[in-house]
Amino acid sequence: MYLLRHCSFWNFQSCGYSTSHNFRREKPKQLNPLPDKSHSRSWSDYIVPVAFLMVAGAGVAIHYNDERRATPKGAGGAAKTISRPAVGGPFKLVNTNNQIVTDRDFRGNWTLLYFGYTSSPDVDPMEIQKMVRAIDVLEKEHNMKVNLVFITLDPERDSPWHLRAYLKEFDPKIVGLTGPIDAIRQVAHEYRVFFKRVGEDNQDYLVESSHNLYLMDPNMEPVKLFGVEYDAEQLCYDILQGIKSVSG
Repeated sequence: MYLLRHCSFWNFQSCGYSTSHNFRREKPKQLNPLPDKSHSRSWSDYIVPVAFLMVAGAGVAIHYNDERRATPKGAGGAAKTISRPAVGGPFKLVNTNNQIVTDRDFRGNWTLLYFGYTSSPDVDPMEIQKMVRAIDVLEKEHNMKVNLVFITLDPERDSPWHLRAYLKEFDPKIVGLTGPIDAIRQVAHEYRVFFKRVGEDNQDYLVESSHNLYLMDPNMEPVKLFGVEYDAEQLCYDILQGIKSVSG
């Protein structure tokens, strides 16, 4: 859904060289030897080719980084590609049992990932309820298992114990993750999640953030991103379509 786009432009300038020689019929003169250009080339003769190679190399690197986000699918004929958001990456956090968890622990199953915090007065509870309803329909009506993962953006208040008690009210299957603030900032950066404290008064504050859900494939690569405008029915339908688009 979020793809990086790039284009490269190269301007070429060509230079022409001409030489002329005048001869007299009556008294031919000995021609002067041509100047040795190997010692008279200007800096531009070296800079232009090098600059061209650098720009071309950068273009290839950007193209590779962009293309590796597209997953080929389909058998026979030309391969198809699926556009994916350029987000995600490795992480190392702590679950509600105070055990270390990494992104590799979720590989092998589809995952619906959400960033929030337990003190949120309105948006986060509604988003969690929406996730639970959508996944419940997928499991019961389509026999599809999808992990539910909640990563807190407020690790100072959301301890493993507090996170477990909070998520249990919605669905005990939700995996809650917390950790040191630096680890939370790193994973938020990887997933392009904005967050900051607002209205601080000692320990009483809110966390302003982007409220996005991420559908991750069994390799923990992003497939789709959902905003708050989705209701549970729309979310369920688009998750199903996202899974089918990759599974074929």
